Amino acid sequence: MAAPWNVRFTVKHPGLGGREGTVEIAVDPSLAPIGAQRFADLVDDGYFTECRFHRSVPGFIIQWGIPADPKAYAKWGDNKIKDDPVKVTNSKATLSFATSGPHARGSQIFVNLGDNEGLDDQGFSPFAQVTKGMEEFGAISDMGEPAQKPDQQAAKEQGNAYLGQFTKLSYIVSATRI
Repeated sequence: MAAPWNVRFTVKHPGLGGREGTVEIAVDPSLAPIGAQRFADLVDDGYFTECRFHRSVPGFIIQWGIPADPKAYAKWGDNKIKDDPVKVTNSKATLSFATSGPHARGSQIFVNLGDNEGLDDQGFSPFAQVTKGMEEFGAISDMGEPAQKPDQQAAKEQGNAYLGQFTKLSYIVSATRI
């Protein structure tokens, strides 16, 4: 079993005057080894650089994982991984992969903004927890849903060429292991 490890996101908030902040995440592969490995692969590949937070549901989740370059989505997002069993609940500040059904996790991730134990029975398996900087996700949530919501299919096909029109979406400047 792989040892726990950490990652740091530098996050930029164009909708808040361009403010930047830091998020630190502790990844525990014993919780969801397949998901933790996929997250490691994505971080190591630079997948999250310039990645927009494209879905915000205040009090529920913030979601990201459609990269700037659609070729990266074809490589990772369309390459699905099997589900991990749910070992811990989707409590506030935990990260899980989004999915479109059984064994359909790719590259989209969400952070729980509250205790969402109702997601446990749906197979959402937390693999990590925010240990510092949860207020950065709070800032995104406080902005609410964009007036014009990004279309995920268009984002997958065009990356930031499409998402760039949503000028207030916060995004990950960089993601690195620490």
